[in-house]
Amino acid sequence: MEIECGTGVSFEGEENVCVYDSSAWAERGFCKKCGTHLFYRFKKTGHHGVPVGLFDDDENLVFAHQVFVDEKPSFYAFSNDTHDMTGPELIARYQKS
Repeated sequence: MEIECGTGVSFEGEENVCVYDSSAWAERGFCKKCGTHLFYRFKKTGHHGVPVGLFDDDENLVFAHQVFVDEKPSFYAFSNDTHDMTGPELIARYQKS
């Protein structure tokens, strides 16, 4: 799970961040030392998704949005209602300049 963090994202120890060109529209950031996944970033807009596990205070987070629902296995379901987006819908939303 990731948190939508917009474009103003920075990391302490940025010299240890490695970026992998994962698709035509996005890239992923990892720690060079331990391999931890740090972010998913849309190339065109710079919009970041950051894994929820990187945040110390997660008590007030609300799981309200699922993406790539068109690619999920049929047995994969959550009990709460969420705003669902297919992969093409997500890409169209965050690739706008």
